[in-house]
Formats: sequence, structure tokens, C-alpha cells
Amino acid sequence: MCGWPLLLLWGLLPGAAAGGSGRALPHQTVLDSQGKYWLSWGPRGGRLAFRLEVRTAGYVGFGFSPTGAMAAADIVVGGVAQGRPYLQDYFTNANRELKKDTQQDYHLEYAMENSTHTIIEFTRELHTCDINDKSITESTVRVIWAYHHEDVGEAGPKYHDSNRGTKSLRLLNHETSKVLPTVVPYFDLVNQDVPIPNKGTTYWCQMFKIPVFQEKHHVIKVEPVIQRGHESLVHHILLYQCSSSFNDSILDYGHECYHPNMPDAFLTCETVIFAWAIGGEGFSYPPHVGLSLGTPLDPRYVLLEVHYDNPTYKEGLIDNSGLRLFHTTDIRKYDAGVIEAGLWVSLFHTIPPGMPEFRSEGHCTLECLEEALEAEKPSGIHVFAVLLHAHLAGRGIRLRHFRKGEEMRLLAYDDDFDFNFQEFQYLKEEQTILPGDNLITECRYNTKDRARMTWGGLSTRNEMCLSYLLYYPRINLTRCASIPDIMEQLQFIGVKEIYRPVTTWPFIIKSPKQYKNLSFMDAMNKFKWAKKEGLSFNKLVLSLPVNVRCSKTDNAEWSIQGMTALPPHVERPYKTEPLVCGASSSSSLHRNRALELPVGFVVLGSMLHSTGLWS
Repeated sequence: MCGWPLLLLWGLLPGAAAGGSGRALPHQTVLDSQGKYWLSWGPRGGRLAFRLEVRTAGYVGFGFSPTGAMAAADIVVGGVAQGRPYLQDYFTNANRELKKDTQQDYHLEYAMENSTHTIIEFTRELHTCDINDKSITESTVRVIWAYHHEDVGEAGPKYHDSNRGTKSLRLLNHETSKVLPTVVPYFDLVNQDVPIPNKGTTYWCQMFKIPVFQEKHHVIKVEPVIQRGHESLVHHILLYQCSSSFNDSILDYGHECYHPNMPDAFLTCETVIFAWAIGGEGFSYPPHVGLSLGTPLDPRYVLLEVHYDNPTYKEGLIDNSGLRLFHTTDIRKYDAGVIEAGLWVSLFHTIPPGMPEFRSEGHCTLECLEEALEAEKPSGIHVFAVLLHAHLAGRGIRLRHFRKGEEMRLLAYDDDFDFNFQEFQYLKEEQTILPGDNLITECRYNTKDRARMTWGGLSTRNEMCLSYLLYYPRINLTRCASIPDIMEQLQFIGVKEIYRPVTTWPFIIKSPKQYKNLSFMDAMNKFKWAKKEGLSFNKLVLSLPVNVRCSKTDNAEWSIQGMTALPPHVERPYKTEPLVCGASSSSSLHRNRALELPVGFVVLGSMLHSTGLWS
């Protein structure tokens, strides 16, 4: 940057240097597919600072949108024209009409232009209390961007044509330092020459053996290794711990995930130990925590799952992407663990069609946490990061924390969930979970565009409601989840009796007549759903008894399992902490979960295949 022949340079800050304000910003990402538009950002004096570096000598546009489109967006436009910098706060209405904002909340700090690039830096408050501005919270933010080869004229910015786009980011992720203390050894878990089919979505699974260490190591940082040119092809990467009772023959080949012929060994890979999604910058463990390798309790085999997104159906693509794990023998004080909480993946997770909002809850019960923590760590565990996960109908997720019936501070939330952007959120402050606490993963869905039921399942058109908690010290608890009783759900639509014993899946309705010999899925789809019925059904589901799982690392269960009645459900507004004007913020997981039926049902044969979710 400093080597550019500077044509125009302007700075408000004392000591501003060529190429920037002199203040480094910790986060950076490219917004377009050609590397022409770079965004950097980070906190600065209680405000949020942004730096736009764009290959243009015209104007640069940037903003925040509720959907990623131009409608109802908060926009700032800047550049350098005839030797003078400019920065203008705009907004758009529902008809995408661009208007100047009477309250100017973006403050220019630096601008420069040369023959090829424009750079501008500016700051703004997180919460401006301007009705035309979008508040910046810890939720996902959909940023929009645009540029033009000409500067803004008297008539305003000219139309940007195809020089535009959107990207989901988390601007307030409280990440610990990403700088490694010294030169740290690493190993790669990278796919080798994977052929990408000419279809929109492919999940590719490959097992790897962790290097054999003679002593304990700690992984302290994980980074994505994305093949050059495939930055938009590799959508997300998940790493699972697998059973250790294999030999190396399972490493011979990869396979498309969730395929009927997928190797059975892949089904043992239940515990997520890392997740990366497009736009993510890698993950650094806190200075006192590491992912343990090299001991009998640690993973020997892992499964790498890569989601490839090929919307244009390109042919002949070959990929070599994966993860890089940095490790050290300088052992940290604590071993990290991962707990999966929420709704376990099951067809008994039901969402009616046509609903602008529907809520599901997955419970990590106080009984489960009481038993596991009293046995393993009575003083509690400390959560430092959380990954929230749903599918395409998901609109918001929050992980709620209760102690003795009183709600604590939210562990994590995302009120603007985007399936295409999922990564671990660092907690601003570590939060302790004690024996007898309970957690609720609450998911908000929108099915207005769907004419049939949405079921829990693996497909992106199915749904999930999960939280992955990174914590320390590691204990023998990997899953703490629930699913509501199915029979009371069916009674809502008038089902009176099913055929017993259960010999088919999905099981078959016996009465009443209008549902006779239909599967429970067909019966739910036959019911005439309207908004009124959907709201009543939602109220019912949130109050039903749940079947719980409280799983150990080897897939054995703690003794707390089976049907559990929940406390009376109280309707609570879906909100986070109140916003204060001018103040700082206060605050692709698709492995199949054993799709057990609630107590009283019998499953014959393999649920993994009889559900049809693998077809």
C-alpha cells in the first residue's frame, strides 16, 4: 500500500500515515469474489471503526441491511473528488429509494485515492437511536457493498450496476488474541483432489488419523486452508471426533456425506470439536485453554466434513481444502470440551407451514447437568464460546441459562441468524455452569413460503435447533438434549390411535377415519394449517413433556433419560438486553443424531435409513 504513487491523501487524525489512519484494525475480509473490495473493522474509543479499500477511483458504498438487499438499508457513501474527501449517511425505504439521512452518524477519519484504489476510514456508534440506522449488536450483520468508477455528483450516486453484493459478518465477536507467541508447529487435515459434482450442494466426508504424539499436546489455534480460487466454493467445514476402535483402513477414501452407501465408521463421529464457515477467520483458544491431543481420552480419528456450494453447477472442479491445527507441548491449564445442547435431530421436531414465526425449544435439563457435573466437576464448567445452529427456516437463536429458576445473562444469541454464516461466538466474559443449572436453546423459524410441514432432519429444508458450547475443564458429557412428546402433538390434529406394535417407520395411524393408514407425517401434512392453528400448536408444543438425552463421550447415557415434564411455560418476549444510544455493546453440524422415538415406541431396523433422511 505504501508503495502506491499517492495522488490524493487526507486525514483527520494526528500522525495519519499513508495507506491508513495509523491505527490497525483487528478484523479483515474480502467482500467480493474478485478481491476488489476489502473491509477491515474493529473497536476504537467506544465506537466501531471501518476501513474500506476498493479498486476504484469513484465512490465507495457500504451499509447494513435486514435481508442483504437494498430495501430498508442503512448506507454510507464516501470517496475523494477533486482533491476533497466526502462521506454521506444515507438510508433506503421499503421501495429501495436512496435518501440522505438528516442525522449524520458516520464520522470520516481518513481518506486517500490514487490511480487505482480508494481507501476511506470512518467510525460510528453501535446504537445511534436514529430510526434510519441499524443498531450493531452481537447478532449476525448483513453488510451490503457497492462501488462505481465515478464519484458522487449533484444528483447523488449513480447506479452501481453489478458492482455490488452482500455478506454476513459478526462485527462484535469478542475474540481473544490471534497472535501466536512463537513459531508453533502444525499439521493439516486437508482433502486430496476431491471431485466436486456439478450440482448446487455437496457434503464431502473424509476421516483422518491424528498424528501420534509421545506426550500430551494442546491445539491452540485452528485455521481454514482454502484452495486458492475456491473461497466461494468452500461454504463451511466441520471437524468431528470419531470412535477410536478402528484401524487405518478407514482412511483409504472419502465419501459423499449422508449417502446411503456412506461407510458405517462415519456414523461414530458424533462430537463436534471445531467448526468454520465462509467468512470466518479461524479460531484461537483462550490463553489458559487448549484442545488436548495425545492422551487416551483424546481423538485418534476425526472426520472432516466440507460443504461445497456450487450454485452455477460448474464442472471439473477439484478441491484440496481443509483445516490447519497449531499445537504445542507448552500445556495450558485446562482441556477444552464441547457439549451439544438443544433439540436432538428427529422427525418429532415439527414446524407447521405458513408461519411467520414459530418457536422451538431444546432443553438441557437440570437433572442432566446435576448428575454429570456432580460426578465430574461439582465446582462447575466455564463456557468461553458458543456455536448456534439451525437451517434455512431459522431466523433467530438464543441460548438461555437458568439457575434455581432464575434466568441468568444469555450465553449467546443471534437475532438475525443466517444459515450461510455460522461460526463460534466468543463470549465477552466466561460464564459458569453449575450442577442444577439448566439451558434452553430457543430457535425462531419462518415458514411463510412453505405449504407443507417442516421436520427435524439433516437436509437444509429440514430443521435443527442446536447449540455447541466450548468450555473447560473437559468432562464426560457430550450431549444434553431433548425432543417433545409426539403423541400429544398428534392428538392436536385429532389422531386417536396408532397401529401397535410399531413395525414401520414412519409409524401408521389407525384412527380416526380421515387419517387411517396414513403415516404420522402424511397426517400432519393433511391437517388444514392456518395461522390460528399454528399459534395454538406452538403454545402446546412448548408445554409438552420432553424425552431427554444426557450422553457420555462413548455414546453411553447418564442415568437421567426418558420422559421429563417441564415447568409451566411462560411466554417471554424474544429480545436481548436494552440498547443504549451511543453505548458499546453489553453483552453446517449435520451429523445424524440417533433418531430415537419417545418412550413407548419401538424402532425396528436402522433408523438412519428407514427415516428416509439419507436418501
